[in-house]
This record gives sequence, C-alpha cells and structure tokens, in this order.
Amino acid sequence: MDAALTSQDILRRYAKGDRDFSGLNLNGIKLSGANLSRTDWLDVNLSKAYLNSIVLTFSCLTRANMRGALMVGANLCGANLNQASMSNINLSNADLHGASLQGATLFGANLSLANLMDTNLIDADMRTVNLSGANLVGACMKGANLRQERAIGDQHEIDAGKKKRSTANLTGANLSGADLRGANLSGADLHKADLRGANLQEATLSGVNLSEAKLNNANMQGVFLSEANLSCATLSGAILNNAKLERAILIDADLNGVSLRSAIMADIKASRVQMQSTDLTDVKLTRADLRATAHVS
Repeated sequence: MDAALTSQDILRRYAKGDRDFSGLNLNGIKLSGANLSRTDWLDVNLSKAYLNSIVLTFSCLTRANMRGALMVGANLCGANLNQASMSNINLSNADLHGASLQGATLFGANLSLANLMDTNLIDADMRTVNLSGANLVGACMKGANLRQERAIGDQHEIDAGKKKRSTANLTGANLSGADLRGANLSGADLHKADLRGANLQEATLSGVNLSEAKLNNANMQGVFLSEANLSCATLSGAILNNAKLERAILIDADLNGVSLRSAIMADIKASRVQMQSTDLTDVKLTRADLRATAHVS
C-alpha cells in the first residue's frame, strides 16, 4: 500500500469531494464501514483489503483487483464490477442488487446469503463459488462458468496447495426467473434450489445435484442433465424437449405436464416418478427403470 495513501487519506479525499481513486495500489487497506458511494476505482488494487460493510453503491470498479478481499455485508448495489478479479473474495451477506459483474472472475468466492437480484453475471467465472442461500432472482448468468473443479486453485488462489474436487455451492439458492442459457454448472450442488421459471436452454448440468429442487415451468430445452440427481425434484410444466438425461436419477420426481419431446433418457432411474399429462413423444427410454411410475400418459 502506498505510504501516502492510508485509509484516513482516502476518507479525507472523499470528504473533500474527490471521487476518483482509479489505478491506486491499496493492497490490504482497511476501509470497513466506510461510505464511499458513487466513486471510481478502475484498475485499483484492493487485494486482501478489509472492506466489511463498506458502501460502494453505484461505484465503478471495472478491472479492479479484489482478490482475497473481505467484504462481508458490503453494499455494492448498482456497482460496475465488470472484468474485476475477485477470486476468493468474501462477499457473504453482501448486497449486489442490480450490480454488473460481466466477465468477472469469482473463482472460489463466498457469496453465501448475498443479494444478487437482477445482477449481470454474463460470462463470469464462478467455479467453486459458494452461493448457498443467495438470492439470484432475475439474475442473468448467460454463459457463466460454474463447472466442477478437479482441484481447488487457479493462478490467483490463496491456498493453491489444496488438491481436491470442489463444486459450486448453490444449496437453497433462489434462481427463479434467472437467465442461465448456455451456463456450465457441471457437478454443481443445487440441492433445494429454486429455479422456477428459469431459462436453462442449452445449459450444461451434467452430474449436478438438483434433488428437491423446484424447476416448475423452467425452460430446459436442449439441456445436458447426464448423471444428474433430480430425485424428489418438482418439474411440473417444465420444457425439456431434446434434453439429454442419460443415467439421470429421477426417483420420486414430479414430471406432471412436462414436455420431453425427443429427449434422451437412456438408463435413467425413475421409479415412483409422477408423469401425468407428460409429453413423451419420440423419447428414448432404453433400459430406463420406471418401476411403480404413476400416471404415465
């Protein structure tokens, strides 16, 4: 951190009307609780900074380096975080309503219980991110990458020595109405997630855990769900035309009114599944286990 730029210097400059802090090296700075709304931080270095409960509403942090920063409870509503480097950042309980994180790197970030309503997460790197309990209603995650990682750690990881398989944690996340077209969520944990009305066209969800998830009226045309766990999930009214569900687990799932035209469902386990008024036109059910399935029509 530059010797001439302490936290007090930043606060003093802000109080005098200065709103541009772009390009500064503020590594490790302590600004927790500060109100610095409507400020510019382009290309700033805020890595490992202490920013808990900071207020940065409608601020511009494009390309900012925020790796490993502590931002628990931060207010970033309407902020521009496009292309920001945010690996391993802690944004739990943060408010990012309406923020833009297009192309941002959120590898290993903690966003548990965060408010991400209406956020722009297009093409964001969200591998191994923790979104448990987060609110993603109306978020746009088109092309986002949440795929399972064989080993924790990228070139900016703090503890790159960890070597175990890790998944994006979206347990109980609210993704109703979210745009996930083309997103890669392979291996992600979406247990009890709310995806009602979400757009998952052409998304990759191979090996995901969607047990007890709510997928009512979701658009899942062409989705890849090979080896996914959909046990006890509710999919009534969903569209899964041309979906790939090889070896998926659908035990006790609700598929009432689902459209599965031309879907591939070879080797699925679907005992006790509800399928009233389900459209199975041209579905491939080779070696499918449908024991005690109710109301197939």
